[in-house]
Amino acid sequence: MRRGIRNLAVGLAAVFLLAGGGTRVGAEKVVSPADPFTLADQCPPGFGLVEGGVCRLASLYDLYASKDDHGGLRVKLPDARQGFTPQQIDLGRHLFFDPILSGGGDMSCSSCHDPDKGLSDGRATAMGHGGKPLSRRSPTLWNVGFLKSLFWDGRADSLEKQAEGPLLSPQEMNGDRAGIEAALNANRHYRRMFAQAFGDVGPIAFAQVATALTAFQSTLISLNSRYDRYAHGDQDAMTPMEIKGMNVFRGFVARCSQCHTPPLFTTGELAVVGAPPTPGQPLDLGAGAVSDDPTLRGAFKVPTLRNITVSGPPYFHAGQFTSLSDAARFYNDRRGHALPPGEHQTIHWHVHMQKAELGEADVAAIVAFLGALEDETAKPQRPRLLPSKAAP
Repeated sequence: MRRGIRNLAVGLAAVFLLAGGGTRVGAEKVVSPADPFTLADQCPPGFGLVEGGVCRLASLYDLYASKDDHGGLRVKLPDARQGFTPQQIDLGRHLFFDPILSGGGDMSCSSCHDPDKGLSDGRATAMGHGGKPLSRRSPTLWNVGFLKSLFWDGRADSLEKQAEGPLLSPQEMNGDRAGIEAALNANRHYRRMFAQAFGDVGPIAFAQVATALTAFQSTLISLNSRYDRYAHGDQDAMTPMEIKGMNVFRGFVARCSQCHTPPLFTTGELAVVGAPPTPGQPLDLGAGAVSDDPTLRGAFKVPTLRNITVSGPPYFHAGQFTSLSDAARFYNDRRGHALPPGEHQTIHWHVHMQKAELGEADVAAIVAFLGALEDETAKPQRPRLLPSKAAP
């Protein structure tokens, strides 16, 4: 084994030990307390407890200096939301799975962001309040803590606003601030848990709910795929087919990496690609519906491709494609080919194909490469018992 790979293996081992959570590199894996409502005092996988009693992400990408916008293998991650205590994170985990936050007490955040379905829900479009379908898919929450633009139309600029949106939407969880606060304050378990997380500062406030959900979502990190091991120097981590797919993915013809930029495999920005409308539904204008900028007509946030093999099918903002191959073929056609007659959109310049230039072998290689982005080692565990279901 070459010296560089040997040194890398040592570094990887340190990170894997840290992935167990705890106060230092090599700390033991977090053990749930006997009392299910005593919040964890150690950090989730991949995070270490640092000065101030807060959790901080540790990753080999921290060792690199290149910016994340050039598409290379060894690049620095963008800044992420951090600085939450283990207790705030664990409280957010309980809230994430608890239907107490919904107006009807029948939906939780995990209803649309199921850890067993890639933190999405496997539907073409999400299911909202009263079992009514919504107009867009549930986006995955993997690595959402790195993003500065949230929702498919980019209308939120913080995880707090992103958390509040579904909670207070009549079409989604149908809650309201006063009702959520009343339900939580009436629950003795939650009163004690909020005191553990925020101190004894009085009645539970809605802002604390948003903070706790933000703390939890910021720890949904996926950076330990076979691709990542390859990027860090393990040349045997990916198959020849996957390596070929990576090269096509990054190549000048496909240009996938211009928008799905490593290491997050998204720029987190809005892009107009001329996505086809959902059959039988009005054309979704995306960010164009919440902005006066005409160039954002039909713009949607570029989704991450990490765990795309788990969070789908289907794919795109309304599940327009049922396979990754079909999604790849969409970009292998002329610009705007899927738009209704008379619809004009300012297609992103990276979507440059005027005719088919990728062969089926190239498409197959790209799909194979996307499988190498799968990593759910930090998949969150459902609480053993929800406070809203426990004895009062």
